[in-house]
Amino acid sequence: MAEGSPVPQLRILLNQPPKERAPVLVSSHADRDRVLEVFRSAILHEGSPESFALQTVQEAIKPQLSAVEAGERVMLHGQSIDDGDSIPGLVPRLLDIVLHLCEKGHVEGGMIFQLLEDLTEMSTMRDCKEIFGYIERKQDVLGKQELFGRGKLVMLRTCNQLLRRLSKANDVVFCGRILMFLAHFFPLSERSAVNIKGVFNTSNETKYEKDPPAGVQVDFNFYKTFWSLQEHFYSRASSTLAPSKWQSFASSLGVVLDTFDAQPLNEDEGNANNLDEEEAVSLSIKYLTSSKLMGLELKDPSFRRHVLVQCLILFDYFKAPGKSEKEGPSENMKEEIISYEERVKKLLETTPPKGKEFLHNIEHILEREKNWVWWKRDGCPPYERQAAEKTTGHEATKKRKPRWRLGNKELSQLWKWAEQNPNVLTDAQRVQMPSVTEYWKPLAEDMDVSAGIEAEYHHKNNRVYCWKGLRFSARQDLEGFSRFTDHGIEGVVPSELLPPEMRSKFHTKSGERSKRAKREEEAKGTTNHAEDNQNANTTAELDGGGSGAELEDAAAAMDADAATAATPSGAPTPDDSQRQGSDLEVAQEAEAEGGEDAEVEASPELTNTDAQGGSDESPQGATTISA
Repeated sequence: MAEGSPVPQLRILLNQPPKERAPVLVSSHADRDRVLEVFRSAILHEGSPESFALQTVQEAIKPQLSAVEAGERVMLHGQSIDDGDSIPGLVPRLLDIVLHLCEKGHVEGGMIFQLLEDLTEMSTMRDCKEIFGYIERKQDVLGKQELFGRGKLVMLRTCNQLLRRLSKANDVVFCGRILMFLAHFFPLSERSAVNIKGVFNTSNETKYEKDPPAGVQVDFNFYKTFWSLQEHFYSRASSTLAPSKWQSFASSLGVVLDTFDAQPLNEDEGNANNLDEEEAVSLSIKYLTSSKLMGLELKDPSFRRHVLVQCLILFDYFKAPGKSEKEGPSENMKEEIISYEERVKKLLETTPPKGKEFLHNIEHILEREKNWVWWKRDGCPPYERQAAEKTTGHEATKKRKPRWRLGNKELSQLWKWAEQNPNVLTDAQRVQMPSVTEYWKPLAEDMDVSAGIEAEYHHKNNRVYCWKGLRFSARQDLEGFSRFTDHGIEGVVPSELLPPEMRSKFHTKSGERSKRAKREEEAKGTTNHAEDNQNANTTAELDGGGSGAELEDAAAAMDADAATAATPSGAPTPDDSQRQGSDLEVAQEAEAEGGEDAEVEASPELTNTDAQGGSDESPQGATTISA
């Protein structure tokens, strides 16, 4: 096709009814050769893929398009394409064409990821490094939203397959490149990249000699003690906190630290045994555990730092923030951990070269690690935020904060809505108050033991719910509201909502309530009876008459009777004291009048005779006081 010719529109009609004709066999080999020729010419084409990628795809599917329009069956399973002569640069060229088509939406967005996965599966590890180099160069395009959502799982599967094929001992750099790519390609809060459960890599086991070799002069006890520390480093760290294992770890660590203190390294030895960065890259990540190399390894500063940093990482795990008391170490262990940590840091500081600088960097890394620990303990909330729209300074100065009638937008809209709908405030359906039975139903379900609801999820722990329920009960169920004092919030629940075993606990029977009311009436009658006895005694004393001395004696006796009969506790009530004072005043006035006849009509309280009190001074019902 000429570059200046217009691009024909691609239309595939799938809903046309098939025509009745004999099936036409399509030669898969001829079609395969034609498609290969089309893409071979596209790969050899010079220039940007944007200028010819779409035309290449349309040319490749042109015969199939005509067959589809004719109603013929062309969706046949293809065969494997034989490998031809490989020309350097052709595979990346093909990947560029497919990537451009996926980016512009001409083909499905996940096709480029599927193609990359197929290439890595059929290629050797040497070719996979070149394919992965292409992935790293196109990381920005592959990470676009329209492509990332379609192929992120395929890319993750491709990288994991590469990691399984690689050797962790010999392909350290390539493994690191893959991990770095995944860290940049996926978002920080990607769940598949977070070890939420805290699973330990127990497969990284360090094997060492269990029996001493023959003919080798070496301190085999120290050798076994030293390499036994690796068993605590690669296993689950929480198991080390067991008392028996902690004693074993602490004793072994103490022996190793004492040996490091006894054999310090000077600057000359540190510089001589320290490797350059280029030499260190080519070495394995695991040290050799032969007992013959123990003496040489102790003189290697990198070897010492490796073990000491492992100790600091383990101690930092023990002191991780947010750990519960059951999982954390005891108080004695904490003190031992602090003392061992100080010794390890002192050894790192004195280990050449640049011991202080190395220790400072390790402490900085461990301090930053605490932030990740808190982030994982909080459930790994996403870090990504939507980018705010950038505004120029001129636009920002022009934009003024809106002023609302009632202070904010919500209140102003609510007030405006109420003005436009005045009848809504008088509508009967505006406020719908639930009944007491309906409101307390959730709490009654919580009280049912068969429901199995945990106590921390009960509605009685919700203060707002209890407060509203008490207000409803105070208006609609005063009897239930009165039970709040004796039984708490659970006693307010109506009896018909409770199971039988709970109903007998919070609600008394009717017979018990009648007995309790009868006892209250009897107690009240006893109090009234004592008051009547006191009034009868006072009347009898006034009927006896006599001189002022006799009246005073009668008043004293009346005070004594009132003190014992007025109340069960022996203390007269205020009403009794008032009546006694008024009776004494009447008697004194009668004595002062002398010969005059004064007929005093007794009060209604003094006219009753205490038939049950046993008084024998005045059996009359009404009395007069004479001189």
